[in-house]
Amino acid sequence: MARIEKLIAERGLRLPAPMRVPTGLKMPFAWVKIRGNRAFVSGHVAVNEDGDIAEPLGKVGAEVTAEQGYESARLVALAHLGSLKRALGDLDRVTSWLRVFAMVNVAPGFNETPRITNGYSDLILDLFGPEVGAHARSSIGMMIPLNAPVNCEAEVEIDG
Repeated sequence: MARIEKLIAERGLRLPAPMRVPTGLKMPFAWVKIRGNRAFVSGHVAVNEDGDIAEPLGKVGAEVTAEQGYESARLVALAHLGSLKRALGDLDRVTSWLRVFAMVNVAPGFNETPRITNGYSDLILDLFGPEVGAHARSSIGMMIPLNAPVNCEAEVEIDG
């Protein structure tokens, strides 16, 4: 088993199946686009192991607590890792996490989006360590498709 996948298993985590797209919704894009030594990861929402969209749904600071938002961001990181695994074949090919752009579905007045996005960053840093896992990041509040609490996209450097 590859190093990163072994760490995922040791933490009791599992990579989810691809997102089950809701009936009637079209997703005409690549979940991961590889160009040279870069992999661009499209926006993902939190999914369960079977690919169903994870609950709770709603705005952080209203229907979703900050703690639930943090966990949702962790699940988004796992969804990204699942997509990267399918695209690359081996997560150990990731040589650097470059950028994460996080969008948090916030209730009016909620301004702690970095706290929520830490769920994503904390997991990546835990698995990849600071040398590979440290990344530039933005975390903004906005309306999110499918009423998901968090949607993130990322860019990683990969070996040839």
